[in-house]
Amino acid sequence: MANYEFCEVERDGKMTIVTMNRPDVMNSLHPAANYELEKVFDDFAADPSQWVAIITGAGDRAFSAGNDLKFTASGGKMESPKTGFAGLTARYDMFKPVIAAVNGVAMGGGMEIAIACDIIVASDKAIFALPEPRVGLAAGAGGVHRLPRQIGLKQAMGMILTGRRVSAEEAQRLGFVNEVVPHADVMNAAKRWAAQIMECSPMSVRASKEMSMQGLAQAGIEAAANGKYAGMSALAKSKDYVEGPRAFAEKRKPNWADV
Repeated sequence: MANYEFCEVERDGKMTIVTMNRPDVMNSLHPAANYELEKVFDDFAADPSQWVAIITGAGDRAFSAGNDLKFTASGGKMESPKTGFAGLTARYDMFKPVIAAVNGVAMGGGMEIAIACDIIVASDKAIFALPEPRVGLAAGAGGVHRLPRQIGLKQAMGMILTGRRVSAEEAQRLGFVNEVVPHADVMNAAKRWAAQIMECSPMSVRASKEMSMQGLAQAGIEAAANGKYAGMSALAKSKDYVEGPRAFAEKRKPNWADV
């Protein structure tokens, strides 16, 4: 495993755990951190032995406070790789699941990282916001596009146009957080979700994510249902497509293949 300056990466079986590691600035990210995280998720995407990733923040205060505005204010140029903020927010072609374990503040780009993930598990101390309008910016790393699609236009506008802070409990009520747990349990809860995902065929999981994500871009349910998806075609030709029904019939745990 490579050594990283701005994050930590751990592999636990088929699971990759990525920890943004700039706790002195609430895990806010500057260009060097963004490019480093792009490499981390490039490696995860390319490794057939890794099925699911969890991303979290170092320390007890923050998941990520977003862009490192002090770096920008000091004259640093804020830029992101082609895959977006944290190497995730514009990564539209990776269909392996990613879970956000939000262990504190998730603001601006930090919230955009979280809602770019497939599942969000939040500490009861977590706080979410897209406060960019309060500092003359806009949530351009996908926040203004993802949030309306995830919770509806009016609720999203209530956050986007005011920059207001939302507790973990309200975030779950609004619909963009899957589960809220006591602060000390957030990583265990994220691993529990990951374990449930890893019980499933990785081919099926990726085909399902691909169809869900690309189907949202279609004009309507009929177009989405009739769309052609490479992941579904690959699933139909895979060993998992035979192994799943066979294991069910034989009343045993399926032996899914690495892909």
